[in-house]
Amino acid sequence: MDNDHNRTIIYLFALIVMTVALFTIFFHFSVGPDNERSNDLIAESQQLMGTIVTIEIIGPKTNAETTINSVFKEIDRIEKLMTTFDSNSEIGILNAEGQVYNVSDDLIYVIEQSIHYSNISDGAFDVTIKPILDLWKTKIIAGEYPTGQEINETLTLVNYSNITVENKTIYFNTEGMSITVDGIAKGYAVDQAVKVLKNNGYANGFVNAGGDGMYFGTGPDGSDWKVGLQNPENKSQSIVVMEISDMAVATSGNYERYFNESARLSHISDPRTGYSSQSLLSATIIAGSAMEADTLATTVFVLGPDKGLELIENIQNTECILITPNNEILTSSGFDTYLSNI
Repeated sequence: MDNDHNRTIIYLFALIVMTVALFTIFFHFSVGPDNERSNDLIAESQQLMGTIVTIEIIGPKTNAETTINSVFKEIDRIEKLMTTFDSNSEIGILNAEGQVYNVSDDLIYVIEQSIHYSNISDGAFDVTIKPILDLWKTKIIAGEYPTGQEINETLTLVNYSNITVENKTIYFNTEGMSITVDGIAKGYAVDQAVKVLKNNGYANGFVNAGGDGMYFGTGPDGSDWKVGLQNPENKSQSIVVMEISDMAVATSGNYERYFNESARLSHISDPRTGYSSQSLLSATIIAGSAMEADTLATTVFVLGPDKGLELIENIQNTECILITPNNEILTSSGFDTYLSNI
């Protein structure tokens, strides 16, 4: 492997396959408030966006419940705009008709950002991958695999450059295209949720949606938030513990979420080839926003260790930790600055 990445390599022995629950991979070390902090620790969870969303804030209980409910409503609002399961959502209309008018600022921003990440990754991230995902799902349910010809034909519908955003309109340049923003929207929703908390006076806390988390301010003890990457052999222990403040952490993983268990085909496919990504077990990203961490986690997972590390090294204020199928842990050059001593 290329030594220019200055990466740290650690070997894990007897690393077992992670469970679906472990796909969230993070746990938080909640230390009790110190004597100088009289604020309360308030935490609530709710199922949204197909996962568990947890909000934890430090501050007075006054208006906390109202604020947290506002956060959940904001996440629900974004989900209703961007879900592919509702034909009346903005994405549902776009996928059905090939165009959608009077689009929300939220979706326009998410689509424009998705195109940015497609550009910097040479197409390793591409929201137009939905036809490939649908093909694999349909074939696997039928007990078969798509042929090479079927994959190649479907790939003609996968090309982010065939999305056009003009004013308040989004449309496809090729008939039959469809998109999914699952790899970016969850992170965007987390970022918007944190804005609601901050606008309501909460300066310390986190929002975590199925492993995509934004950590702001400090933890209950007044120090940076401590976020652990779970050890699959012992969930009460961590492989590493990261100290995070005003940063986001997200992961994409190839644990037990497979289209076909016997073939162990990953649920994350490469939009450039139409086949599942197999070169990493997981990719965890630290970035300045949850949207960036979310998107780059998927992108690096698809790119694999070498190109993935190269991409991260070229993006400021961003680090990663990768686990390979050979139970090797690779980190970007600046990752150690986030390691905790506990």
